Amino acid sequence: MTSKKRIYLSSPHMSDKGYEMQYIQEAFDTNWIAPLGNNVNEFENELAAKVGCKAAAALSSGTAAIHLALRAAGVGAGDIVFCPSLTFSATANPIIYQNAIPVFIDSDYETWNMCPKALEEAFHKYPEVKAVIVVHLYGLSADMDKIVELCKKHNVVLVEDAAESLGTYYKGKHTGTFGDYGFFSFNGNKIITTSGGGMLVSDDEERVAKVRFWSTQSRDPARHYQHSELGFNYRMSNVVAGIGRGQLRVLDERVEKKKYIYEFYKRELGGLNGVEFMPVNEWNEPNYWLSCMTLSGQVRPLDIMDALEAENIESRPIWKPMHLQPFFEKYNCVGGVVSEKLFEDGVCLPSDTKMTDGDLQRVCEIIKGLWK
Repeated sequence: MTSKKRIYLSSPHMSDKGYEMQYIQEAFDTNWIAPLGNNVNEFENELAAKVGCKAAAALSSGTAAIHLALRAAGVGAGDIVFCPSLTFSATANPIIYQNAIPVFIDSDYETWNMCPKALEEAFHKYPEVKAVIVVHLYGLSADMDKIVELCKKHNVVLVEDAAESLGTYYKGKHTGTFGDYGFFSFNGNKIITTSGGGMLVSDDEERVAKVRFWSTQSRDPARHYQHSELGFNYRMSNVVAGIGRGQLRVLDERVEKKKYIYEFYKRELGGLNGVEFMPVNEWNEPNYWLSCMTLSGQVRPLDIMDALEAENIESRPIWKPMHLQPFFEKYNCVGGVVSEKLFEDGVCLPSDTKMTDGDLQRVCEIIKGLWK
């Protein structure tokens, strides 16, 4: 094993000014350690204001957020839900939690996200669909005008998985705010983190209030413990929310650094034979959560990942499509060729916001060496 400094794919990055500790200390000083408190309320308010929606519910994870979004949308046993195949399993798992049936939709090369043409084909094949989940993969926004139009045309609830895209804009508007429900993740590898947590957002304040109710075990307003509905232990803690409030203050700085990393790689590696970088469209202002590229020449993704790992540098493949996953392969998929090709050819480069120019150059020199 090399003794060289470890470079991570994307690790937690606390603010240099200690914003997080200020809010955590407030929680300790007021003894609002758990379950709720001012940090939770204010984190919801501040996040909602940041992205431009009316209401938010702070939850224990992004997965919990998508689960309760589907529940709020009325998705239940036997309902069909469209979901991109090229995504992390957390997008699809809550469909199963609700005993619903996923139908996977292929991506397009223009966005790496849900293909509107494949989505339209899916509507014709499965007109009884109850909801559509769209993902903004790696901080790249999907083609939302076309997707929103199709969902409205078919009167179907739209849920946005913006777990990886906090700080991303589509035509000047934050991702996560186009659908009936959206959600963000604050997992340790995301652009800002609370160590673990998520946030559901919506302009439907009544449904968000219902999500908060469900997330606290559906406790009725009675003196005794009374429960008239199924509940979940999904609420974010006041300490964790304090970390989130501090992190939210540096979100714009993190986006700026992620963009710098992407542009550095593109400048240094974009001229290599067979290399193409993830698509950035004129209507898309990504948060560049991870810098990703595809390879069409003799050098393959595994070559890059092995070379980097030998030098103590972390990298990853592009997500393996859901329709190829052992658990989900029994479900139908509309298309699949594009998502399979992106998985086969793609690699996620280290995109940690603590990386120096020296770190970036070290990564690039290792990769360039594979072409010599």
